[in-house]
Formats: sequence, C-alpha cells, structure tokens
Amino acid sequence: MVAVRLDAWGIPYGTTAHEEIVLIAAELTANAVRHGHVPGRDFHLRLHAPAGGRCVRVEVTDTRAERLPVRPAAPDAERPQESGRGLLLVSELAARWDWHPRRDGPGKTVWAEYALGER
Repeated sequence: MVAVRLDAWGIPYGTTAHEEIVLIAAELTANAVRHGHVPGRDFHLRLHAPAGGRCVRVEVTDTRAERLPVRPAAPDAERPQESGRGLLLVSELAARWDWHPRRDGPGKTVWAEYALGER
C-alpha cells in the first residue's frame, strides 16, 4: 500500500527514497503489531507528503499507551540480536522521528520524517 502510494506521488519504485520510506513504514507497523497490539483493536497508518514539500511523513498509531518506544542504542557487534533493531533502522534512515500520545483515545503515534533529495 505504501509502495503504491509513493509511486503515485512521483517517488518511483526502485529509487533509494522509495525503498527507504517503505522500510521505515514496515518497521513502524511491525512495531505496532508486536508491541502496540490490543486484542480487538488495530493500528492506523498515515502517509503524508505535503504538496511541494521535501519530506514524507509516516505515522503509525496504536492503542497501547503503556508501551513506549525507546531510543535505540548502538548495536553490540559482539552480541548480535535477531530482533530489536527496527527503531535503529528508522533512526538511521529518517531525518527525524519521535512519538506523541494519541489525540483521540488511548495509545500513541510513532512518526518518522524522510527528507527527500538528501541521499
């Protein structure tokens, strides 16, 4: 869904920006499913690119307020992990990212902004 929308917005398949924004969206939605899931409730994905803007914003909202994202530390090369690197990837690819409490109910929104044309 994200890949198709980006292509329609003029960020074509196969470009670095396209692949990196899709990866950011995948990591944030995977975190919402894994860490923000509440039975009977889904997460919400929003993709926003202001007209004439130079960034794309990915927002993922879930319904768990008590499980907040933690700023990732540098990976330990001597103790590789099979998981837990999603936000590290997001922090490397995005110009900036953060989270805020959900405005219309319980939970939080984790967002990342990707700067176009900087890579």
